[in-house]
Amino acid sequence: MSGLSAPETGRRRIAVLASGRGSNLQALIDAISAGTLQAELVGVFSDRAEAGALQRARAAGIDPVALDPKAFASRSAFDAELFARIDAARPDLIVCAGYMRLLDARMVDARPGRMINIHPSLLPAFKGLRTHRRALAAGAREHGASVHFVTADLDGGPVVAQARVPVQAGDDETALAARVLAREHPLLLETVRWLVAGRIALHEHHVHLDGRALAAPLQLAANNRFA
Repeated sequence: MSGLSAPETGRRRIAVLASGRGSNLQALIDAISAGTLQAELVGVFSDRAEAGALQRARAAGIDPVALDPKAFASRSAFDAELFARIDAARPDLIVCAGYMRLLDARMVDARPGRMINIHPSLLPAFKGLRTHRRALAAGAREHGASVHFVTADLDGGPVVAQARVPVQAGDDETALAARVLAREHPLLLETVRWLVAGRIALHEHHVHLDGRALAAPLQLAANNRFA
C-alpha cells in the first residue's frame, strides 16, 4: 500500500506546487498557523516567477523556488530539476494546488501515493482547463471540485474526495468559479488532514480509508467535514 512514510518528527512535511494566485496554498498556510492542520510546509515550487503563490510563501517565511521551463531543453529535464529541488526539502506529501504543467510520468511514478492535485470539477467530468465554462455549456446541474492522487494521466488519478456545488439559474463562469473556489479550500484542507493522519492511502490504484477500499470518493459536507 502506497501511503505517507512515517514522519521524522510529529508533523508531516508538505511541499506545494503552484502556478497561480496561491489561494489554496494560503488556506494551507493559515490552517498550519492556526494549529488546525498538524503539518509543516517545507517548500513552495513554481514554473512562473511572477506567480502570486510565491509572494504568499515569502510572507509565510518560506523561500520559494521558481524555475523557468524555457531554460531547459525538454519537459523531462525541467521536471528532473524541479523534483531534485523538491526532494531536497524531504516532503512526505506533495500538493499540486493550481500547478498548470503536466508532470513527467517518471517523476510521478516514482512517488506513488505521495502526490495529490485539486481540480475544479467533479471528476471524471471536465478534465483539463476551462472547467466552469464547459460545465455551463453542458447544462450541468451540479459542479464542484475534486482532490485526486496524481498519476501520469491528466486529472485521471484515483479521486479521494469531492465538494459539490449546485449550478444556479443565471450563473456565469465568474459566479460559478467563485462558488467552487470557496469549497476548494475546505476540501483540500480536510483531505490533507486525513492524509497526514495516515487514514488515506493508495493501493493498487484504489483509494483506501483506514485500510479498506473506498467505493466512492469522500464527500465534503456543509460543515466542511467528510460525510
